Amino acid sequence: MRTGLVLGLGALLLLGCGGGSSGGQGGAGGQGAAGGAGGSGGQGGGGGPSYADPYTIDAFEDTRITSDGSQPNFQTVFTEVDFKDGPFASAKLVVDLASTCYPFDKWVDNPPPEGQSWPADCDAFDRNFDISIDDPMDPATEPPGLELMHAVTPFGGPMHLEIDVTDVANGLPGKHRMRAHITTWSDAAGMVSGSNGGWNVTAKLEMVPGAPPRDVLAVKSLHYGSQTTAEGPGVINFEVPEGAAAGKIEFRTSGHGGGAVGTGCIGPAEEFCNRTHTVSIDGAVIDTWKPWRTDCKDLCTEATHTWPSGNSFTYCQENPCGAISSVKAPRANWCPGSMTAPKVWETPELGTPGSHSFQWSINTVEAGGSWASSATYFAYGP
Repeated sequence: MRTGLVLGLGALLLLGCGGGSSGGQGGAGGQGAAGGAGGSGGQGGGGGPSYADPYTIDAFEDTRITSDGSQPNFQTVFTEVDFKDGPFASAKLVVDLASTCYPFDKWVDNPPPEGQSWPADCDAFDRNFDISIDDPMDPATEPPGLELMHAVTPFGGPMHLEIDVTDVANGLPGKHRMRAHITTWSDAAGMVSGSNGGWNVTAKLEMVPGAPPRDVLAVKSLHYGSQTTAEGPGVINFEVPEGAAAGKIEFRTSGHGGGAVGTGCIGPAEEFCNRTHTVSIDGAVIDTWKPWRTDCKDLCTEATHTWPSGNSFTYCQENPCGAISSVKAPRANWCPGSMTAPKVWETPELGTPGSHSFQWSINTVEAGGSWASSATYFAYGP
């Protein structure tokens, strides 16, 4: 029987199998659901503003992202969305991730192939998972895409996430190309993961037209990619538009890779490294911080599964295919089966019209390690 489900992977997973490649820009990918239902007309009367009815955009519907490099949906899928009938009182991205690895009862109808330890279509590892809009066809010559969600899948389990995107929808009305990306890979032998693994993604946007919470004048992606050196991309210039009275930068980052265990690391770099990030606006340091999460232990509700043979094992319900010690380990600003929240800066410079610059650096990055990062600027009126 296949009783070594978790124990056989323990030593390997503890080294940090998740993260795969470190996110960033995607290339051509498969197609998700096309568009979604639009809001139709609003209610009039009263002499005040008239807004359309709430509506839902079905972006991806149980869309498969595969580890098979010969398929169009290898690691990435795209769809078209339309932020119409604004402005919006609220806009929310709702994401559900499904896996054939779990619940384990599924194995009765979808058993591992002969001589393998996992169902063929199961990806048992934790992987980088991000959703973005307006990714360039040519990242070398076009502006970066805009990251909406920065997350890591669970070890082989389902996940539900909700993200407020109201300011993005109000600042960037109209049509956009949405991208979902998971760095899924297979094990051809089927011993540490499925031999043709992947994930199923469902994503929808819940749009509520109405008076906007803030007067969004501009939304601009400053960076979206991978950093393998301490200096990163260097100085990034941007413009604060006329009429702006306030502004903010949302910065999402997490460390990944399998580099040597260096100073400041409790495991392979950069996944298990506690690094210092120094952030500057207009050449002046505004913050020094350490992106490091110690709450991963909270994503492990222990349970016991018993096979028909009577053999049993203990696992984490939120990360069913991961070694418990690995699931609970602190990491470089991420945990398996969760979203990385943005670091937000609101300074007077970000609301002052004119030319400005943004920059960050990391005290060190080990060879073989990397940081997946994105920065988005928002300008607001009075």
